Amino acid sequence: MDRGLSLHSNHSDLGCREYSKHTRLSQGCESGHGRGGRSVTPSRNEHTIAVSCEVRGRGYWSGRDVRVVMHPAPVGTGIQLVRSDLPSKPMCQASVEKRNDANLRTILHDGDARFEMIEHLMAALVGLEIDNCLVEIDAEELPGLDGSAAAFVAALRTAGLIIQSQPKRRLTLRERIYVESPAGWIEATPAEDGHTSYEYRLSFDGPSPIFDQTFTLRMTPERFIRDVAPARTFVTEAQAQSLRKQGVASHVTNQDLLVIGEHGPIENTLRFRDECARHKVLDLIGDLALANVELVGNFVSYRGGHNLNGRMAQRLAELAASQIPLTHISQSHRNVA
Repeated sequence: MDRGLSLHSNHSDLGCREYSKHTRLSQGCESGHGRGGRSVTPSRNEHTIAVSCEVRGRGYWSGRDVRVVMHPAPVGTGIQLVRSDLPSKPMCQASVEKRNDANLRTILHDGDARFEMIEHLMAALVGLEIDNCLVEIDAEELPGLDGSAAAFVAALRTAGLIIQSQPKRRLTLRERIYVESPAGWIEATPAEDGHTSYEYRLSFDGPSPIFDQTFTLRMTPERFIRDVAPARTFVTEAQAQSLRKQGVASHVTNQDLLVIGEHGPIENTLRFRDECARHKVLDLIGDLALANVELVGNFVSYRGGHNLNGRMAQRLAELAASQIPLTHISQSHRNVA
């Protein structure tokens, strides 16, 4: 993103100031707490988008055409997902409390409001530092697109950015947090330099067409856009064949995601040599976004997946709540159209 473009008009109804879409997203207000201060401190101000934008595509699992419309939202709203295809238009807050475990994807569920494969949208919002957004989705499953977050990022960048009047809560880690499973682990540790980083270490038991690889992202919006957002979902050729035999994702072609065979991607080309590890970083960012607080720390995942990511998000949310309770959503925020 370009830096330093001019400030535009006030928007008092959103409690904010508007910046053009290319303004550096990390502008805001910083708190001067030292190492001995609280773990959750105000950092930058909250952000929303300036105008509505949309993305259309097809669900990987359902095969249904899906329209996702993202709208500006007032301070304190968070990310609210709305089932626009249902008569009552049920809503679900994007938070770890609403998360359900599922194989190969993250699901949110609140009453009649159910949303599948939300991690790429959430990663795009976090990567661009967008905190308040009303997202209307006319199906249960979000579109798979090309298996990355690139389309969501492109739409949100076009919509522009609003810097709002309320400080964004920040969780600065002061202690190690560790979650594990028989297959892998995730470790969160303090960031000595105050900069957040995400690392994924990819490794498979036994022979695999996907080589062991590691990718580390020192988080900024610019680096997220360039280095992680384009990284696509991947499966091995054996996994793809198994899913197709089960009648799952039979409409998905080898161009719709990365199918890795013995000699590399089938009917496709890698965008990065370590694209698989980069995509796992994308998933990690999107899943940890459900902690609903800006994170400052180092997050390392060894062979982790959505389940471990969710467990870490829960620990982070609990730690944040124990320090300074997060802002609750008011009824007026829930009624945003």
